[in-house]
Amino acid sequence: MAADGAMDGMTRLRGLLTEARANGFLGPGAIGDHLDHAEAFAEAVESAWGGAVPGAPHPGDAPARVVDLGSGAGVPALVLTLRWPASRFLLVEANARRASFLERATGELGVAERAEVVAVRAETIGRDPARRGCYDAVVARSFGRPAVTAECAAPLLRVGGILVVSEPPTIDAAALPRWAPSALASLGMGTGVRLGGARHFVAIPQLVACPERFPRRVGVPAKRPLF
Repeated sequence: MAADGAMDGMTRLRGLLTEARANGFLGPGAIGDHLDHAEAFAEAVESAWGGAVPGAPHPGDAPARVVDLGSGAGVPALVLTLRWPASRFLLVEANARRASFLERATGELGVAERAEVVAVRAETIGRDPARRGCYDAVVARSFGRPAVTAECAAPLLRVGGILVVSEPPTIDAAALPRWAPSALASLGMGTGVRLGGARHFVAIPQLVACPERFPRRVGVPAKRPLF
């Protein structure tokens, strides 16, 4: 995207996020802070995609097909659509009001043709044969506990894809206590890699196809987490 177009898009996005805040779709903090976090999120994904996570090298500067789990107000997904104009996105948001807002937002930002919004549960999407194992990256910013996020992301990722999750700022950057390697392995995933400086992210590669038994039925990953 040209610099002027990107700047115009960010201006429109600020207005949309202000509206989202008024509707209760966006958490506390200044709009600028949310945008800064989304940019840091993008840099973490680009770092993982560029080789910071062990695995086969990936072509291009950014993943071509991306899922955002629990998109909410569209952070980081809407920022990523503006930053990666060649990529296609699936925004998963089970709440109908938030999904309706996201559909309008993608239209106003001019990215609707490559940013699909679906108002369904992530477990349901993971069982869709047309979606399963198709995506280069899954991102999640406040979607759920690590076990729920991993179980919902793994079925969507292709082999060689990556899950990138925003971690709470209080998490110890030197350890990965929240992401159990043995449980991740049961989903076909590798060990998590910590990314970021002041912001904390973890990136997890999909090493083999996720077993067919995952994800479990709607609500089960949260009620009976794998770890």
